[in-house]
Amino acid sequence: MNIENKKTNPAQFVRQVRQEISKVTWATRRDVLISSAIVILLIFLFSIFFLLTDQIWSFAINKIIEIGANL
Repeated sequence: MNIENKKTNPAQFVRQVRQEISKVTWATRRDVLISSAIVILLIFLFSIFFLLTDQIWSFAINKIIEIGANL
């Protein structure tokens, strides 16, 4: 791959950036709000899931240790 050191003047660079930005499809406000709500809901659900999982494992391990200590 041959890369030449071509220099682009600042005005041409700005024009090229504007052309590329005009090609971008931006999300609507509604799409952003729905996506954000889904992410927040999933964070809440996963945190509840991991809290319950941690509590169950903690309870089980403590019971196993108690049984072992009583032997």
